[in-house]
Amino acid sequence: MGKLRGFMEYDRINEENVDVQDRVKNYKEFTVTPSEKTLQDQGARCMDCGVPFCHSGCPLGNMIPDFNDAVYRNEWQKALRILHSTNNFPEFTGRLCPAPCEAACVLGIINPPVSIELIEKYIVERGFKEGWIKADPPLKRTGKTVAVIGSGPAGLAAAQQLNRAGHTVTVFERDEKVGGLLRYGIPDFKMEKNVIDRRITQLEAEGIIFKTGVEVGRNMAVEALSAFDAVVLCGGATIRRRLPIPGADLPGVVQAMDFLPKSNRWVDGLTEIENSLHAGGKNVVVIGGGDTGSDCIGTSNRQGAKSVTNFEIMPKPAETRTEDHPWPFWPFKLKTTSSHEEGIHREWSIMTKEFTADEKGHLKALTTVNVRWEKDANGGRPNLIEEPNSEKEWPCELALLALGFTGPEPTLAEKLGLDQDERSNVKGNAKYQTNVPHIFTAGDMRRGQSLIVWAISEGREAAHHIDTYLMGEPSKLPIKEGGDLPTN
Repeated sequence: MGKLRGFMEYDRINEENVDVQDRVKNYKEFTVTPSEKTLQDQGARCMDCGVPFCHSGCPLGNMIPDFNDAVYRNEWQKALRILHSTNNFPEFTGRLCPAPCEAACVLGIINPPVSIELIEKYIVERGFKEGWIKADPPLKRTGKTVAVIGSGPAGLAAAQQLNRAGHTVTVFERDEKVGGLLRYGIPDFKMEKNVIDRRITQLEAEGIIFKTGVEVGRNMAVEALSAFDAVVLCGGATIRRRLPIPGADLPGVVQAMDFLPKSNRWVDGLTEIENSLHAGGKNVVVIGGGDTGSDCIGTSNRQGAKSVTNFEIMPKPAETRTEDHPWPFWPFKLKTTSSHEEGIHREWSIMTKEFTADEKGHLKALTTVNVRWEKDANGGRPNLIEEPNSEKEWPCELALLALGFTGPEPTLAEKLGLDQDERSNVKGNAKYQTNVPHIFTAGDMRRGQSLIVWAISEGREAAHHIDTYLMGEPSKLPIKEGGDLPTN
């Protein structure tokens, strides 16, 4: 795969970005497209490693060495076919995935790993540019109908796969546009929404029906689902973690998933942003060090925040892989995103204790304490210990809580009589089937908060099992093992 000794000839490159002072002036994507030759050289770095651990690192089982080799040989259309055989939406993962495949790359043991995500992104972008990505509706219909609840990556993947099998698929989305958190949780500077729209245009041309502004159980009766032969729940995990400390209900203490969707809707021209959800001129503190926190940082800087500070309760990670996370497992190491590069003060091992208000009752500051983590004598889970005399007050007019999600909203599952676990996730067996035989579940609604790449994988595999259920015979739809899509 790739060029013999190519990994010794070429260094890894990362995607270049527009300068900070220019990119923070707008919400557009700011990456710089590499040359075709550069991408071919990156494909050439893929070594003939014998056992490609990148396969196991990728939840989709992408055939990574195969498409790397095709890019190296300038066979871009072949690379696109290989990529699409396991991934419905590489334009999403190529922008937003943390790339566990790269963490498992064999070359990564001794050198920087292959730039897999970069190559993936530009394969699919080449496909759209050249017009290779076209609607491919099934030649015949089975007469079976499927309702997909939720239009995030899990729902879209399930819908496209089931439609390819010939079933008539209707996707119900409670928001005004399709995409779920891809549209309303991911800022445009990470993924412009025309990236979603062009794919939805393809799916509609293939025969998938989208109904927006429809929330099953609220403005659509759950009984209406009985008209479908199968139902798959892909609503996501949307219950936000709260911070149960004094002052948490003050105006100015805002959940990230209230702040980011409002900004995205404003960028889309759908609404205005009220001052309470705008960072302009404010000292902003983002509590939570994950990707959502990073998105809040980038958005706050674009809104003209006076200052942006990021708190993380965990210790500062190492800059390289440690013995606690050996290859090929995911390394928990320091991550500096493009948003961090745009202006941010970061604090680790810090915990917020209290929010305080000004004379008008609005947030004016917060108090923190430094912490450390110590394992008990039995080597169990570390205990959180507050450092004495470490209290500090920080000026803050907008605190953004980016603490993750605990699970899906339980209402719909309760109305449908579905079993749930202690986190309100809908229980599904190995075939993604709930305790109600014709109802299936996939994505974050089944497994809890996770990655986009996992959502697509779950949607694809659920579709395989739904097709088997509907037709009474083994499905021809591919699952993680990969392989070509069925021909019509």
